[in-house]
Amino acid sequence: MVERKTGRRMSVARQILILQLALLALVIGVGAALAVVDERRDSDDAIRRQVSSIAQTLALSDSTAAALKSPDPTAILQPQTEKIRQATGVDFIVVMAPDRTRFTHTSPELIGQLFTGNIDRALAGATFTETYAGSLGPSIRAVTPVYDSGGTLVGLVSAGVTREQISKQFAQSVPVILFVAGGGLLAALLSSLLVSRRIRRQTLGMAPDELRTMYEHHDAVLHSIGEGLVVIGRGRSNDARVDIVNDEARRLLDLPEGPVPLSSIPETMRVDDASPAKDQVHLTDKRVLVVNQHPVEWEGNRIGTVLTIRDHTELQNVLGELDSVRSFAESLRSQAHESANRLHTIITMVELGRNDDAVAFATNELRVSQQLIDRLMNAVHEPALAALLLGKMSEATERGVDLTITEDTALGPVPSLNARELVTLVGNLVDNAIDASRASESPWVEVTVMEEDSMMVVAVADSGPGMTPEALEKAKGRGYSTKSGSRGLGLALVSQVVKRHGGTLTSEPAMGSMLVVRIPLREAETPR
Repeated sequence: MVERKTGRRMSVARQILILQLALLALVIGVGAALAVVDERRDSDDAIRRQVSSIAQTLALSDSTAAALKSPDPTAILQPQTEKIRQATGVDFIVVMAPDRTRFTHTSPELIGQLFTGNIDRALAGATFTETYAGSLGPSIRAVTPVYDSGGTLVGLVSAGVTREQISKQFAQSVPVILFVAGGGLLAALLSSLLVSRRIRRQTLGMAPDELRTMYEHHDAVLHSIGEGLVVIGRGRSNDARVDIVNDEARRLLDLPEGPVPLSSIPETMRVDDASPAKDQVHLTDKRVLVVNQHPVEWEGNRIGTVLTIRDHTELQNVLGELDSVRSFAESLRSQAHESANRLHTIITMVELGRNDDAVAFATNELRVSQQLIDRLMNAVHEPALAALLLGKMSEATERGVDLTITEDTALGPVPSLNARELVTLVGNLVDNAIDASRASESPWVEVTVMEEDSMMVVAVADSGPGMTPEALEKAKGRGYSTKSGSRGLGLALVSQVVKRHGGTLTSEPAMGSMLVVRIPLREAETPR
């Protein structure tokens, strides 16, 4: 596990918080500055529109042109312009003659003096605005011509607002801009803190180099361990999904490279049980796997399941061969025990002087046994299978089960199956039948191994209760037993052999219970 040195290293959450705050402060600061500049520009545009409107309205008034033609324009226009100035909030309204002589002004002492500013465009008939430093200081002003009813230029009107007044009006809007910017910065700070808190929980308060080191270590471990590892997590919709698959798991389960959908995992491994499971046996078409299941919890919540997978194929094969040897040894022991009983019987008859009966008894037992041996050795091409059937007969007799090998039993060479697979197939079917038949009062088992329509048929019937289709499917998928507290592999191993060779395993109606295996007989492949 990676050591966390939070005292020396800044966590991912803190780094992101600082970066977010710096970026947000920059963005909000630039935005506020642009807002101030835009507000100043909008304020100047509004002033230009205002003074132009006032000047044009006054110039278009008939009373203005009539006053300019009167002997004393100031006496008529000065009171009117002052009322308009005070009502509109502008700093000055100047009515002048075409030669710049002022007739009105905010400062009466300037009346009669020349207007300072540009009037050329107004004399040409245009209305224009400009920024000019006049008698009241820098100002934004508009100048427009005044015409009489005959279209003769009789004067000019100028209205304006000083820069000082504009600055005062602008200063009133700056606090609003700053307040909005401050509110945005505060909201950004709170959201960044929430994001930082969430990231801190997701990264466990670790620094970037710690996360990198942990990832590298975990990735190296996942790819180097000898066991298969599959982590099944949960998505946003609480659906199961495959989060992690290491190289060994891909090999054991024959999974492709890249993302692995849940459907690619064997169905028997998709069980998301709440309780852990240890050393469960799962069979694929090629392998015998032992799986451990461990639930994963975080802060008291179930977040997924970890599966560890070990390959026990070779071990299972060895154990299968050991079981076969053990079965043969048990059969030999049974036969030896039975032969000893028969020998004692013969010896006793001889001691009693009944020599003819002893000879007849020995001859009859030998003849029956030899007939069965001769029939199986001649009918069954594979010696291991014939020996297995003979051994199972002795074992069944000792266990009180009447085992019959039917007269139809005959099997030639089977190139597609080797001796081990034949022994696994037939041996497990017979063992299961013997166990199941003992539940009845008169236990019996009937075995048939034959060829039919280019198929190898193995039919094993017994006096047991039989299996439901659901139980058979479960038994074919993984270790299963009908006996309480037992976990068998017999039918699962049989199913594995059947699948490997493209055959079928079914349950068919009979006087008791009967399982039938059909496997196509294919010619042995010629080595290339």
